[in-house]
Amino acid sequence: MSATSVDMENAVLTGTHFMLGDHACTEGAIAAGCRFFAGYPITPATEIAERMAARLPKVGGVYIQMEDELGSMAAIIGASCAGVKSMTATSGPGISLMMENIGLAAMLEVPCVVVNIQRGGPSTGLPTLVGQQDVMQARWGSHGDYEIIALAPSSIQEMFDFTVMAFNLAEQYRVPVIILADETVGHMTEKLVIPPPEEIKLVERKKPTVPPDKYLPYHVDDGDLVPPMAIAGDGYFVHMTGLTHDERGYPVISAEAQEKNVRRIVEKIRRNADRIISLGRYYLEDAEVIAVSYGISARSTLRAVRMAREEGLKAGFLKLNTVWPFPEKEIRRLSQSVKGFVVPEINAGQIILEVERCASDKNKILGVNRLGGDIIPPEEILEALWQVVK
Repeated sequence: MSATSVDMENAVLTGTHFMLGDHACTEGAIAAGCRFFAGYPITPATEIAERMAARLPKVGGVYIQMEDELGSMAAIIGASCAGVKSMTATSGPGISLMMENIGLAAMLEVPCVVVNIQRGGPSTGLPTLVGQQDVMQARWGSHGDYEIIALAPSSIQEMFDFTVMAFNLAEQYRVPVIILADETVGHMTEKLVIPPPEEIKLVERKKPTVPPDKYLPYHVDDGDLVPPMAIAGDGYFVHMTGLTHDERGYPVISAEAQEKNVRRIVEKIRRNADRIISLGRYYLEDAEVIAVSYGISARSTLRAVRMAREEGLKAGFLKLNTVWPFPEKEIRRLSQSVKGFVVPEINAGQIILEVERCASDKNKILGVNRLGGDIIPPEEILEALWQVVK
């Protein structure tokens, strides 16, 4: 398992490991300071819950087996309000059940992390096989206007690193963050390097700097639009409601309150999008066609781009580490100098819609799609890259 003789009894793992993706996600959460997990078993995410059940007690944390996914999401919201970094993990059917309370977390501005190890759908679909069909659901699944952050790891190292990133972003922007992984990344085993705790940068939520009698739970006095968050039980008055509310957290049912309240919830992510978005850039300097992909499909895509280069085609690859917010500015910039884009994804075509929205009218855009069950071969992506330039 390890090159450092570290075992499960140690509080925080370090060193080099050969580890399952779901387990790497667990270790990333613990390294990020997660000390509460509520979940319900579901393939292919169950290994996260199982390992959390074994690991959290050793670091002073709490694991709770919930009765369902609705309760799991509600529980991590409550734990976060009490000041504990919190996470749950699920797959397609479970994420559907969580969506109402993900919207609640967005409205209450409660930091938390939701892991979705995607499988083929719809309904119960393909429980043990890969899919990338929840991408648009991650962004638009709950009702109303809100913004979300979603990260898409494509390796075991990224399962660890992106989980740490997810907690940092959740705490910084007071928002639920979704780790939009997939069955293949969750269930494969690869090398993982876990740095010492002192080398892992952690972000904590802003705390109030005013006395309790001056504190307004949703008052913003700086440019990032993120209000300081008092912890329930620390002596501050805390009132939370899913209703449209004022700076005190009290319900105010009016168009004016809605505009102020929800506009800020949306803008705190949109205005900070350039700081949030993370991308991998490969061979873009002279590219005439660019592939855009994420998750497990990114691995096939990078191989296809390298094959294209070997054949004399100047192909590039834009890897979406952050799926949401979508990198609109980057797609628009790149669209001015290329003939088109290829978008490989294991669904009927979802992120391709965003690429089409942002690209130039002169660009040719092709999707390479599977409807779930297996990964996309590099050869299919290579063929589409050539089609764009012909």
